[in-house]
Amino acid sequence: MPNYLQAGYSGESLTLSNEFIRVDLHKRLTGWGWAELFTHEGKYLGVLDHFGEVMLRDQEIPMRMEADTFERRDDADGVTLVFPVKSMIVQQKLKGTSFDSWIQYPFKEHLLEGEVVLTLPANESCLKLQYRLKSKFNLFVRYVRGPWLKIGADGFGSNKTDAIFPGIEWLEKEEWSSGTDWFKDPWALRYAPHPNKVAIPAMVVSHEGTAVGLSWNPRQRATQWFNYRSHRPQPVFASPNFIDRRNNHLMGLMVPDIESDDHENAILADPPLELHPDQPIEWDAEIFVVEGNSLDGITDWIKRKGMPESPAPRWPYAEALDRIANAYSTRFWREGEGFGSPQHPDSYAPRLPRFLEDYLRMAEQDSDLWRELNRKRDWCMAASRELAAESAGRQETAGSVDAVNAVIAKLTERGLKLLTYQLARGAFPFDPEGRHYRKDDFVVAREFVEPMGLAGDTALDMSMLPTLELISLWEETSDERFREGAVRALDYCMGMTRPEGGDFWETPLHSPNLLAGGHAAIAYYKAYRAFGDERYLSKAVYWIRSILPFTHLWQPDNTPMLYNTKPCFCSSDWYFANWVRDHVQWEVLGIFADSWSQGIDWAEIDKDVDWRRYQEGITNAALRWMIDHKLENWQPHNLPATRDIYRQGLLDDCFADTHNSVTGNYGGMAILPDTIAVNLIALLARNSPLTIHS
Repeated sequence: MPNYLQAGYSGESLTLSNEFIRVDLHKRLTGWGWAELFTHEGKYLGVLDHFGEVMLRDQEIPMRMEADTFERRDDADGVTLVFPVKSMIVQQKLKGTSFDSWIQYPFKEHLLEGEVVLTLPANESCLKLQYRLKSKFNLFVRYVRGPWLKIGADGFGSNKTDAIFPGIEWLEKEEWSSGTDWFKDPWALRYAPHPNKVAIPAMVVSHEGTAVGLSWNPRQRATQWFNYRSHRPQPVFASPNFIDRRNNHLMGLMVPDIESDDHENAILADPPLELHPDQPIEWDAEIFVVEGNSLDGITDWIKRKGMPESPAPRWPYAEALDRIANAYSTRFWREGEGFGSPQHPDSYAPRLPRFLEDYLRMAEQDSDLWRELNRKRDWCMAASRELAAESAGRQETAGSVDAVNAVIAKLTERGLKLLTYQLARGAFPFDPEGRHYRKDDFVVAREFVEPMGLAGDTALDMSMLPTLELISLWEETSDERFREGAVRALDYCMGMTRPEGGDFWETPLHSPNLLAGGHAAIAYYKAYRAFGDERYLSKAVYWIRSILPFTHLWQPDNTPMLYNTKPCFCSSDWYFANWVRDHVQWEVLGIFADSWSQGIDWAEIDKDVDWRRYQEGITNAALRWMIDHKLENWQPHNLPATRDIYRQGLLDDCFADTHNSVTGNYGGMAILPDTIAVNLIALLARNSPLTIHS
C-alpha cells in the first residue's frame, strides 16, 4: 500500500530498485501516476506528486498529466519507464456526478500531451526524469508544473536535519525557508526566486542521515513560442511546505520563470503564460539520494557532475599579475606615504601588499617595474622598522636576544589577552560593543529594527578567528596555554554544521556565511597539522566544502557569473544590501590567498573535489570584476564622490565589491587587487615546476 495518502489509489503499483534506492510507482483512479521514494533499506523519503500539472486561467481545478499505460525498457544500464501522458479532462471526470449539471468548463479535450520518462540507472543513487509535453491549443495558463517533490509527505513530515537551496537558503532543524531570521520583508520571500540567484541547480533536504535532492538543467529552454522570450525552469522551494500548507518540504520546477526580481514568488502567473498549438514544455531533472546531510548532497552533485570548466581568464595570468603590480607601482602608491587606495586618501601607509615579496622573487629582475617595486618595498620596510622602534621607545638590534625576548613577551601578552575572552566551555562570545565593534551597522539595526546579534552569543567565526591566532601564537612561543585554548575552541565547535558569524559587523550573527566556513577550514587544518588529531582533518574538509553552496557553478547565457560567490544568505543591516541577489568575491579570494600563505593545498587534502579548478574559477571570475573606467559598468554605493576618480581611471585594476546577479552590474567599493594577485601567484606556481612560495 502507498504511504502517500493524498491520492486516490487504484490498486496498481510497480517497483524499481537498485542497490541505492527504491522507487514505488502507483496508479491513481484516473491514471498513472505518482512515485514514492525510499532508501534501499526501506526508509520512506517522500513523493513525486504527479507527472506534471497545468492550471488554466479559466478553470479553478488543476489538471494532472496522467497515463493509462507505460512501456518498460530494461538493459544493462538500468530500467526506463515511458509514460504517454495526457492532461486530465475535468469536465469528463464530472460526468455522471452531481456537479455535471451546474459546472460547465469549455475544455472537452486533452490540452497537453506528451511523454514522461523515468530512468533508474543500475549503479547510481538517482532517478532521472525527462518531461516532453506539448500544448495542443491556444491556452492561458497560471502554471505548468514539472517535477514536484514533497519530502516527508505522510512520513516524517516537516522534520528535517537541514536543507540547502544554494545561493538562497541554508536551514537547520525547525527554521523556515523564506523566514525573517536574516531578512525583513519584502526580501524575506524567496520561495520562487529569480533563476539567476540560484548558485547551483540543486535543492536538498536531509533527515536523520539521509539527504534527498532535486537537480535540473538551469539553461534548458523549458518553453518558448516563436520569437517571444524563452523560459527556463523556475525552481520552487518551501521548507516546510507553506505553499501547499502541508506538513512536508517542497522542491519543484515550473513555468513560467521569473523575468525580473520585482516579480518574484509568482507561482500563479499574472498575466498568464500564453501557450500555442505544438508549443513544447520540457524539463530534464534528477532526484538523488545520498547518506549524510544537505552539504553531503550538494557535494555529491558536484562529484557526479564535475566542477565546471572555469571561464577563460581576461588576461593570461602572468600579464594579469604584471598589470596588478604596475597599478601598485603607480596609482596605488604615494611617495613618502606608501601603498594605498585612491578611494581612501588616508589609507596610504608603509604596508607591503600581500603578493609583493613573491612577485619580486618571480618577476624579471632587470625590468623597470621590478626595480621600482623593489625600491618601494625597501622604503616601506625601513619606514616600518622606524615606526616600530619609535613605538617601542628604544632601538633593538635585529636578532639579538633582547629583541627576540621582547617579541615573545609581546606575543605572550597578546595570547593571554585572547584567553581572557574565552568562555569555560571553549567558545568565544560576540562582543558588539567592544572588540567586535567595527562599524555602527548593528547599532543602527538594533535601534531601528532589532539586534543582528546578542552580546555573549557565539557562532563559528567568533571562535575560529581567535583559534587561528592561538595556534600561531603557540607555534611561535611554545606556550601550552595557547594550544589548550585552541583545542577547547575547536572541540566546542565540532558539533557545528553550518558556517555562521562571518561578516558579523553588518549581518545577522547566525546567518550562513562563506567567510566563516573558510576560516574554519583553515583553522581545523592548521590544528590537524599542529596537533595530529584526525577529527580536525575531517572537519577541515567539511568546512572547505561548506563554501560550495555559496558559489555560482553555472551561468545564464547573457550574464557572466560563473564562479561568482555569495558572501552570505542574508541582508546586511536588515535592509541595506541583499546578499541573495548580490555576489561578493573578496571573501573567497581571501580564503584561498590565506590557504596559500599557510601552505595549504585543498586539492591535495580533499581529492574528491577539484579544488584546483575551483581556485582557477574564482580567480578568473575576479579578473572579470576588475575595474576599467572605459567600460562604465561600475557605480559606487556609499562613496559617490569617487565617481570622478573612477572616470579619471585612478581606480582601474581595483575590483568591484559587488555584482548584481539579475542586472549584471558591478558596484560598491573599489577593492585593491592584492588577493587576486596572491591567487594568480598560487596558480602560476602550481601550474609550473617553479615554486615561488616560501
